[in-house]
Amino acid sequence: MDIATRVYNHKWKIDPIVRSLIDTDFYKLLMCQSVFRNRPETDVTFSLINRSTHIPLADLIDEGELREQLDHIRSLRLSRGESTWLRGNTFYGKRQMFRPDFMEWFEGLQLPPYHLERKGDQYELMFEGKWHEVMLWEISALAVLMELRSRAVINDMRRFELQVLYARAMTRVWEKIERLRGIDGLSIADFGTRRRHSFLWQDWCVQAMMEGLGKSFTGTSNCLIAMRREVEAIGTNAHELPMVYSALAKGDGALAQAPYDVLSDWHDEHDGNLRIILPDTYGTKGFLDHAPDWLAGWTGIRIDSGDPASGAEIAIDWWKNRGEDPTQKRVIFSDGLDVDKIAELHAQFAGRVNVSFGWGTLLTNDFRGFVPGDGLAPFSLVCKAVSANGNPTVKLSDNPEKAMGPKDQIERYKRVFGVGEQQAIEVVV
Repeated sequence: MDIATRVYNHKWKIDPIVRSLIDTDFYKLLMCQSVFRNRPETDVTFSLINRSTHIPLADLIDEGELREQLDHIRSLRLSRGESTWLRGNTFYGKRQMFRPDFMEWFEGLQLPPYHLERKGDQYELMFEGKWHEVMLWEISALAVLMELRSRAVINDMRRFELQVLYARAMTRVWEKIERLRGIDGLSIADFGTRRRHSFLWQDWCVQAMMEGLGKSFTGTSNCLIAMRREVEAIGTNAHELPMVYSALAKGDGALAQAPYDVLSDWHDEHDGNLRIILPDTYGTKGFLDHAPDWLAGWTGIRIDSGDPASGAEIAIDWWKNRGEDPTQKRVIFSDGLDVDKIAELHAQFAGRVNVSFGWGTLLTNDFRGFVPGDGLAPFSLVCKAVSANGNPTVKLSDNPEKAMGPKDQIERYKRVFGVGEQQAIEVVV
């Protein structure tokens, strides 16, 4: 596929940014089924949050075009082929990962309405409704904003300029892949949907990883690409679950217990599969220090904030203190990775644990330095659940730069979860 020509000639009705309800991350569908079963009456609000406020999204992106893309997403329905894939495929060695009642609901789903308003040079974009319906807006909304920003920057480029741009980007990706080939025992997946340059570019990156890395490439988080390219769909759960469960908790005792209630429900939902802990929502060390013994038997831990090496050391010490063998466990690194950090972490922890990587934005959106003013450089855009049944959500993270929620509630959560001073780390993506 000639991406440059496709970009040059595209019209959104032919080449929409989001082309399927399964053009989303696998963990979203897994979480959605869990919420559908365990918390179907919960009302939530999701909101777009641009952490990189120097990027004036409302100045770059035409509001009419944004609405067209969002309205198009609301017109999507699950196709027969997509439904067949979800119902019949084997995921993580398990057939019928998605239950018939969930699939029947999903097959009839139309995403709920959105609220869009310009506020200065940014957009306020919000989604309100039942949790299992609203949550599926998150990845689609991010993909639309990220790609519309890319399109705005390259809109005036002509054919040969675009060809050179994508040739340089392809070369950069392939050079990264060639460096990764030299890492013995590498295990790496594409986690780049939410802040990708475009769907076409993510699809190209996945194909490049398939060819360049062979068995070291374990799959993609993007369900549509996984289905089309016949690779594994990769993912488990995210911060959204403990954030909403915690917002619903009544009293400090219930709040302290909420992150473990999430994983108890998750264990019941998946019959002991997909046992990866994401411990950093309210601080990794405190979460593990107070974790029930049954969690020590889970398969592994995903590290998504703070200093990744410190997080891995905390996990290894925790497993040892709980009588578990760390060499039989898995640590998945997934925060802001690029080749240098992947190589460094693999060298440090290979042999001590089973090391895996979820490579995101700097795989699927690394156009840094390719246009004047660096206008295609990736930036930090998120779409988070900000309230549940009228209560604000809170995230502390292992990096205070990623904390979110009302100030008074952040202080309360720090007290309840015993979070002290934290090291601030610059958030790039």
